[in-house]
Amino acid sequence: MPAHVTNICFHGIGEPGRSLEPGEDRYWISRDAYEDILDAIAGRPEVRISFDDGNRSDVEIGLPGLLERDLSATFFVLAGRLGMVGSLDRLDISLLRVAGMRIGTHGMDHVSWRGLDPAGVGRELIQARERITMAAGEAVDEAALPLGRYDRTTLRHLRRLGYRHVHTSDRAHAVAGAWLQPRFSVTADDDGDSVRSQILSGQGIARRVERQAAGLVKRLR
Repeated sequence: MPAHVTNICFHGIGEPGRSLEPGEDRYWISRDAYEDILDAIAGRPEVRISFDDGNRSDVEIGLPGLLERDLSATFFVLAGRLGMVGSLDRLDISLLRVAGMRIGTHGMDHVSWRGLDPAGVGRELIQARERITMAAGEAVDEAALPLGRYDRTTLRHLRRLGYRHVHTSDRAHAVAGAWLQPRFSVTADDDGDSVRSQILSGQGIARRVERQAAGLVKRLR
């Protein structure tokens, strides 16, 4: 197992099947771009793949592309969207599990977990996980932070609730096995070449220090 890993996160692929939130279109990519990026990362054991938001394209486009290349991924599902138009349903979750994919939680309503009151903690971090666990048929112990936002209180809640890994959007490489896992989110501007040059080839020392400092600020505030 490599000492360091590169976490690459997809959101939507192809044409959205639902209305997008403001700014969300930045994270939707074409089918061709998706295939090109998978070709760039196939055969690289240090790369970990994930999908956020529970979009229907996860099973229609995402899953077939993975299986064609003998790849696996973790799918972070929004419990509040299960069964809604353009989103995954319970049968889709079962299909992902049968195909050997892992399931995690992205919360209930795609809202920031910073500043949650007790009711919000219950809904986003407990009830959402319970609903996704029922759909997956197994315990869910990984979470991806909605909108990439967190602070030390957020992390304290997640540790207290026993989450095994928490995934951010901090665009940095990760230590294998670490509790907090930064990820690189793919955007509409990306293709195989940009992923190779800007992510897989590593970041310069100044950029790495900048990203580490940004993550430290989030954890301390």
